Amino acid sequence: MTLEIKYTEMRNVISNIQKNSIAEEIGIEKGDILLSINNQKIQDIIEYKFLISDEYLEVEIQKRNGEIYIYEIEKEYDEDLGIEFINPIIDKARSCRNKCIFCFIDQLPKGMRKTLYFKDDDSRLSFLQGNFITLTNMSEDDIQKMIKYRISPVNISVHTTDPNLRVKMLNNKNAGKIYDIMKKLAEASIDMNCQIVLCPGVNDKENLDRTLLDLSKLYPHVKSVAIVPVGLTKFREGLYNLKEFDKESSKYVIDKITKFQKKFLETLGTRFVFLSDEFYIMAKEKMPDYESYEGFPQIENGVGLISKFERDVDNYLKKTFIKLNKEKVVSIATGESAFEFIKSISCKVMKNIQGLKINVYKIKNEYFGESITVSGLITATDLIKQLKGKDLGSRLIIPKSMLKSDEDIFLDNMTLDELEMKLNIKVFPAKNEGKDFVKKMIG
Repeated sequence: MTLEIKYTEMRNVISNIQKNSIAEEIGIEKGDILLSINNQKIQDIIEYKFLISDEYLEVEIQKRNGEIYIYEIEKEYDEDLGIEFINPIIDKARSCRNKCIFCFIDQLPKGMRKTLYFKDDDSRLSFLQGNFITLTNMSEDDIQKMIKYRISPVNISVHTTDPNLRVKMLNNKNAGKIYDIMKKLAEASIDMNCQIVLCPGVNDKENLDRTLLDLSKLYPHVKSVAIVPVGLTKFREGLYNLKEFDKESSKYVIDKITKFQKKFLETLGTRFVFLSDEFYIMAKEKMPDYESYEGFPQIENGVGLISKFERDVDNYLKKTFIKLNKEKVVSIATGESAFEFIKSISCKVMKNIQGLKINVYKIKNEYFGESITVSGLITATDLIKQLKGKDLGSRLIIPKSMLKSDEDIFLDNMTLDELEMKLNIKVFPAKNEGKDFVKKMIG
């Protein structure tokens, strides 16, 4: 009984051994516990990744029966052992202690997936999964650990480099130290990608100028900056009074950033700062061309997603021409912001796939409020309410971003199976890639 309690409380429990790996070859098994590597205890995944890079390892393993083995391993430098853990970061994820005036989690209603209410601010998740961190919830030891173990690249939510304003925006007295920390990381050759959540009347205009100029001084270690508009749901009672972007204010931001891009292209050799697609949609302005996104360093932030998607579709359709034996009807559900774009893409597809009819349905976000227009925040509740009784044809296609990354479940805790049952149709989630989207339409 004592052994079982000890076993379940330990963090480094192995969940899987990859086939044909070093771990499988020497007899490490699922359910074993990693105790140490080269006599050093493992606190988190970053230490683990760093320590296993050596060519000679002494790996201490505890078996389920309590017996302890030490495996001596000789391998190639940086060769992986093939071990996976129950907890991907081994340690407990660190939660965010900020109270940001724009925090989306604070604007969530009750009844959604439980994991959505957890605010993470963990450098390890930034390194492993691309999450953005604020650097306000880290000690000096944590910063030194990032440098020691070469945690790079890391994604940082900056918002502003004005110390006083950042303290106010994040409601954290430590938030004003951001630029000093970033300088220290840059001196240690840690690469950073930055994000600015832009709030009208708060960190825009002259303050945005200052922030971009400050960050550009840290180039090339600050590799890129993405600017996204603040998202406001209808659940903001008691929260900071923020304004939304409209057509005019979005156009102002586009004009400003276009000038900065021209300047940075001349001085740095890169546009350096990029706007999310939402600004161009709100301003009803043409998207920048494919090449201007310079390899799409921040596409996960919605920066250049539409331009890349369209290029992918065009390239795929160049090689694809099909004439169906009989007419086939399929449907696509999308958010308001992408509606016109998806309609235009559907017209291109129907020209190349003769006999295919595509219905595109615009889903208004009644769940969060109609000011939220992106497809990734659409719930099953709104899909059911707005698609019930519509002509959906033989299949419904939705963006995969509506679902949890590793599970077929929507934000409102409804599963894909439940949606299919309610609408009485097979639903196909498509990746945010042109080729996958077209293939899902063709079936």
